[in-house]
Amino acid sequence: MEVIAKRRDFLLAARARRQGSKSMMVQGRDRKDENGLRVGFTCSKKVGNAVARNRAKRRLREAARLVLPLHGREGWDYVLIGRATETAGRPFDALQNDLIYALKKIHGK
Repeated sequence: MEVIAKRRDFLLAARARRQGSKSMMVQGRDRKDENGLRVGFTCSKKVGNAVARNRAKRRLREAARLVLPLHGREGWDYVLIGRATETAGRPFDALQNDLIYALKKIHGK
């Protein structure tokens, strides 16, 4: 699993499919003709100060590490966006279930 680092890739994912859940927003884009699964993480200042944003991103990274190899698709980019109080405060198993739900909705369309 590769990490998305370039702004261009984040902007392309923002124009693709998206699905919200209680604890996060997931954007997914089929890159077509490229191998590998890539993922990016972001949290706005609405989530809180730097400590709160980093905690939310750490939780998103761990959930993605556990869920995406099983439920993600090769050749897709995913961007996980943290929500203000929900991402950091939601139980971890519920956070994983939210990600699975969002991925099923994105791929089901």
